[in-house]
Amino acid sequence: MSVVDNQTLLITGGTGSFGRRFIHTLLDRTSVRKVIVFSRDELKQWEMRRDFGDEPRLRFFIGDVRDLSRLERAFDGVDMVVHAAALKQVPATEYNPFEAVKTNIHGAKNVIDAAIDRGVRSVIALSTDKASSPINLYGATKLVSDKLFIDGNAYAGGKQTRFAVVRYGNVIGSRGSVVPLFKQLAATGVLPITDARMTRFWITLDQAAQFVLDCFERTHGGELFVPKIPSMRVVDLARALAPDAEIRILGIRPGEKLHESLINADDARRTVDHGTHYVIEPDMDWWVRHPGGGVPVPETFSYTSDRNPDFLSPEQLREMVRDA
Repeated sequence: MSVVDNQTLLITGGTGSFGRRFIHTLLDRTSVRKVIVFSRDELKQWEMRRDFGDEPRLRFFIGDVRDLSRLERAFDGVDMVVHAAALKQVPATEYNPFEAVKTNIHGAKNVIDAAIDRGVRSVIALSTDKASSPINLYGATKLVSDKLFIDGNAYAGGKQTRFAVVRYGNVIGSRGSVVPLFKQLAATGVLPITDARMTRFWITLDQAAQFVLDCFERTHGGELFVPKIPSMRVVDLARALAPDAEIRILGIRPGEKLHESLINADDARRTVDHGTHYVIEPDMDWWVRHPGGGVPVPETFSYTSDRNPDFLSPEQLREMVRDA
């Protein structure tokens, strides 16, 4: 049994890498009644409709999260929402800052308003490691989005809608990730890396999709869920994909971090360890402390990619990339 069984679930940005894998997970592992793909790209929807064939539980809805009235129409009769739509390419958002604000912040507010007004029961918004101690515009807009969704639980007042956030790191095989780039450049014999010390958190699409599905079971509303995932050195990834290639150091780009963070030290006082994952609990009067158990982390705790006790070797990276 799953909490999504016999429910109607909508995914904003549903034609993206995560959305497609999450929908496969729903259709293969649950008895979901209906899945609605909400996105703005008609070509991607056509391709997705073709790939999924005559799946009777799948519906497609053209729209943009910037358009509140369209969201309100799409959310009519929806029980649960995954908000995956975002502008997420760091260089693009640095050069088009107001476009990122319109989608990542104004779009988040629209999703919250539409969910409350249409009686959606549960919403999970996807975040990113770049929202923890952000230094680029993408991370800053996602931090604002995270805050809006958490505070949406108070904003809902007496309505039933509850909001939570899932935050994880780089996804293997997602569009725009470094893996396709490295595979493409391997034939040239040269792989560019911005800094040999650089580390990143690493998660597969299947793991990300299952974690979000699990969080629908766990949420009471107001949590920020963080999975325990391994780190990898970017230089190790390069060596795993092209062991004979030359590694060329380019220098860190604008808005890029040397190491990423999923939980910073300031969040430690509200973070609880649940074994397979962490929960950053909301700093709200209405929150019931540790409703699902868990152990508070030390006050000096932080969860960063360089100090993660779990690091992947080049061999493990090669295996993960092959299976992704």
